Amino acid sequence: MRVATALSVSVLAAGGIGHAVVSGLDTGITRVDPFKDMKNRPQAGHGMNVLVVGTDGRDRITPEEKAKYRLGGAPCRCTDTVMLVHISEDRERASVVSLPRDSYAEMPEHTDLISGKAHRAHPVKLNAAYAEGGPGLTVRTVESMTGVKIDHYLEVDFTSFMRTVDAIGGVQICTTRPLKDAYTGLDLAPGTHELDGGQALQYVRSRHIDGAADIGRMQRQQRFLAALIERTTSGGVLLNPVRFREVATTMLSSVRADEDFGTDQLLALAKAMHGFTPASSEFVSVPIGDMSFPVKGIGSTVKWDAAKAQKLFQALREDRPLAPAAPKATSSAKAPKAVVVDVAPRTIRVQVYNGTRTDGLGRKVDDALRATGFDTTRTPMTGAAQKHGRTVVEYDPRWDRSAKSLAAALPGAEMRAVAGRGGTLRVTVGSDFKGVTAVRAEEPRKPFEAVTGDQVVCP
Repeated sequence: MRVATALSVSVLAAGGIGHAVVSGLDTGITRVDPFKDMKNRPQAGHGMNVLVVGTDGRDRITPEEKAKYRLGGAPCRCTDTVMLVHISEDRERASVVSLPRDSYAEMPEHTDLISGKAHRAHPVKLNAAYAEGGPGLTVRTVESMTGVKIDHYLEVDFTSFMRTVDAIGGVQICTTRPLKDAYTGLDLAPGTHELDGGQALQYVRSRHIDGAADIGRMQRQQRFLAALIERTTSGGVLLNPVRFREVATTMLSSVRADEDFGTDQLLALAKAMHGFTPASSEFVSVPIGDMSFPVKGIGSTVKWDAAKAQKLFQALREDRPLAPAAPKATSSAKAPKAVVVDVAPRTIRVQVYNGTRTDGLGRKVDDALRATGFDTTRTPMTGAAQKHGRTVVEYDPRWDRSAKSLAAALPGAEMRAVAGRGGTLRVTVGSDFKGVTAVRAEEPRKPFEAVTGDQVVCP
């Protein structure tokens, strides 16, 4: 989240706002020194590496917000989210690597910030590093695990997260499936949603939606970051200095960061990253070897796949892209983007009826639906013209998800449930038919596959 903030401020500054407006914004940043007395650090690579942590700050929110967004209980004084962000040396790419908070980690020897007790090196979960030694021990632990030298440290809590999202005007999130989590209160129906700060917090915190648990949550956090970059780079904030100042002040007023991360650094980064878009960002989760690695006295931890993780972090050190290169377009004409649906068209059987007096329309619709992937019968039939000439999709209620996917290909069609219709859906084409919209199923994303931001934002 805070990396998106930094990138957002950088991009906004690059939009021509200028030093006069940006100057002094960093005065609201709370400073920390996570690099104090650090020795034997990894060798610096190419580009810039930023460690971003999200902390549990429920003690700073109002009772009303606690109740509304299910944030009861005591704060854990730990990191709820840990991300390693690499900004390429040419400033044309940002790579975001999510590190599971329950990752098995070898804690370096240190002194507990609260008790003052000296500790030898010992195994812990990654999020415990912050509780025992704050930002400094967190940086040391991550550097030890990854071999990547951290250049900057940025920290955000629940309150600053919500305020920042609200300041930017919310974010747009899409889902083809219902997202419901009783623990956070998240409840999103399939479709496109504009989330405010509180709703966005529910979205990025939810981990009880499906069996993917923390892996699914990290992927949603990555979708959120891409959506935030999209909103920041495409919104009117760029063109309005007053609006920019308001948003940037809110963004930075509650940040905790290292001493060297300030206005001059933001402006230098902004000039180099002019033209940054969601396609310039890439997201991946660190490869996992064992999702439930038992450790005595700690419980179940997440054990990284050592070989694959090493290759990932080596790519960061060498400033190489993580996501596969996008295929080059074969034509100058840009094809329309297919609508993402819940059920794969190839699994949906469709019988087409021509409900108009236009000869050959049934065959045309059958061919068009088949071209976008539906399993049509290839034998369109003639049916009675529908009232008002409306195109109708008839379906058995047991196949309602399939019907919604079919209706997405026929914008404006009326959906009509017919008990006992069976697994074959019926389309009666009316005089209002304008054409078939291309659809595709959401391709299941491999848990540790890198994707670019433009692949996960709303179409």
